[in-house]
Amino acid sequence: MRVVLADDHDLVRSGIKALLQMVPGVEVIAEARNGRELVTLVEDLQPDVVMTDISMPEMDGISAIGEIHSRHPGVRMLVLSMYDTVDFVKRAVAHGACGYLMKDAPPFELEQAIRSVMATGSYFSPAIAQRLLQPSEPTADDELTHRQVEILKLIAQGRASKEIAFELGLSPKTVDVHRARIMERLQLNDIASLTLYAVRKGLVKP
Repeated sequence: MRVVLADDHDLVRSGIKALLQMVPGVEVIAEARNGRELVTLVEDLQPDVVMTDISMPEMDGISAIGEIHSRHPGVRMLVLSMYDTVDFVKRAVAHGACGYLMKDAPPFELEQAIRSVMATGSYFSPAIAQRLLQPSEPTADDELTHRQVEILKLIAQGRASKEIAFELGLSPKTVDVHRARIMERLQLNDIASLTLYAVRKGLVKP
């Protein structure tokens, strides 16, 4: 099983790689520090499995999963994350993930997860499976349009309207209109509240 591993923390990635190298028949063929790099590596190397974190710079793990799934539906994608809320899991699955594993899982579960996604097409740890049975609150994708989610991420990163407009190819006035609509839809009144919302939904790192 050829695996591409993605996590923006070098130490975490090294630890996961070391554990995977102890699993017979598993080879880590490449590593990525962000979602954009992950998409490129998968395009070039065509691995069997992608194991990725969610919160990464440049492109988050869920966006990367969605892009990879649309181009390479046969690649199995396993999320390895510290986020265990139902909306994170459901967003990952909706974008194409076939498994979800917590970073605090015991080491043996890593082998169990990767073998399961290859053999049966899915793996969800017992804790995650139990959470999936609970009702979930709406995700950012449920509450906002794709463009609004893009703008909200940049607002939460402290970008000014002009910067956001330049990055997304919009006018500053259009960005301001989107921001007003986001605030109205979410019933939030200031940038600090928008930022807290973005962190809670996993759109940006705390």
